[in-house]
Amino acid sequence: MDARLSLALLAGRLASEVSRRLGRGGGTVLPGHVVQRIEPGALPRIAARLPRGVVLISGTNGKTTTTRMVARVASAAGLRPIHNRSGANLMTGIVAALCANTDLAGRPRGDIGVFEADEAEIPNAAASLQPHALALLNVFRDQLDRYGEVELISATWRRAVEALDREATLILNADDPIVAQLAEGARCNVIYFGIEDEATGSAQVPHEADKRLCHRCGARIRYTWAYYGHMGHYYCGDCGWSRPSPHVALCDLSVEPGGRMRATLVADDHRVAITLPLTGLYNAYNALAAATICLTIGLPERHVVAGLEGFTAVFGRQETIPVGEGAITLTLVKNPVGFNQVLQTLTSPKSQVPGPRSEEPGGPGTWDLGPGTLLVIAINDLFADGTDVSWLWDVDFEALASSSLRFLCSGLRADDMALRLKYAGIGADRIEVEPRLERAVDAAVHAAGNGAHVTLCPTYTAMLTMRAELQRRGCVPPFWED
Repeated sequence: MDARLSLALLAGRLASEVSRRLGRGGGTVLPGHVVQRIEPGALPRIAARLPRGVVLISGTNGKTTTTRMVARVASAAGLRPIHNRSGANLMTGIVAALCANTDLAGRPRGDIGVFEADEAEIPNAAASLQPHALALLNVFRDQLDRYGEVELISATWRRAVEALDREATLILNADDPIVAQLAEGARCNVIYFGIEDEATGSAQVPHEADKRLCHRCGARIRYTWAYYGHMGHYYCGDCGWSRPSPHVALCDLSVEPGGRMRATLVADDHRVAITLPLTGLYNAYNALAAATICLTIGLPERHVVAGLEGFTAVFGRQETIPVGEGAITLTLVKNPVGFNQVLQTLTSPKSQVPGPRSEEPGGPGTWDLGPGTLLVIAINDLFADGTDVSWLWDVDFEALASSSLRFLCSGLRADDMALRLKYAGIGADRIEVEPRLERAVDAAVHAAGNGAHVTLCPTYTAMLTMRAELQRRGCVPPFWED
């Protein structure tokens, strides 16, 4: 037994327990600081002992949901996954998750590591974990004060890709040209996933697209079909670079009442029907990425389908909470592309939000977006949110001008949000401002208790505060127990 490693693990556990007992958090980050301070080499040493290795997942949007999906499928297949299920995705969060599931001798209590990582942490995380599979989902403009423009993230990821072991597998989104181009620097096997369907999307590229020019020749990229942002089927008419053919794809997409999607999963020319329980095309991409990862690491198809069809929302990511006669849906927002997808789902006539009520005994109930429905938008500008909130002007709030929604703006930048809604053509009589998050939660709980469906759209730190308020009221369990 390595005394130094054992001491680090013991100190990490004590730090986690103290953090929770003092109400200072879920103990999902602090242990990582403690363990690394005592034994900097703890992470690579423990990760190397996982029998099935490590899967590492990153992307601007969807990494928490995708990681949870992969872990669920792995559990259904009889494996014991270790993963940072709370969404703590800096190196400290990964260390904390791994060490919490390791005995004091440094032996993991699991078979496989499934970890999400912050976009900027990918080089460090890949170097320490030596993943058997690295999955990169998407790159969108996000937190300009931290990440800069999308090409900076692409360059950061390229360094990690070039350093991957030759025996690893790189899993890339074929529909994102920023991600797909990373294959050019890989020495290992590359697997692509993508959507092969024109039931959703448009021939026109939306204004929030972040990738316009070919990385090879600088000519404008053209699209035969666009889904959202710069995601779609693309090619360069000058040099011939184009979207690679996906190895795993979704096709035959259709939306059911309630927002669930039916699709066909295609892998190696084998087709299987699948029903995805979460709403929105972005969640179809999350499920497709998870399926590709699971199939790539050898998990049986039947467990992949069963795991995805039985999946429930991650805390704060389309999490629906019954409250009295109504419900609250909590959906994290953090950039224009993601927020636009949330708004599109919210206003889609087929995307009624699942709720606690039922039209017939035993049947699934739905909440429609009828008169009186409340949308709470909570915008903070702390470091974890991004201090630059100019991205709000790229969100298509104009699409809500003709709806019957009522709006409550909260958070540190509540007034900025209210101003943006007014410029979107939404009448002042439909907009209220309450900067205090706890008061906004009071309003949401009151409205839901009277039978309304309330949607909360907070940025990251606002989401943690609002969920803690819901926890204090007994509406949800602590996020680290979710």
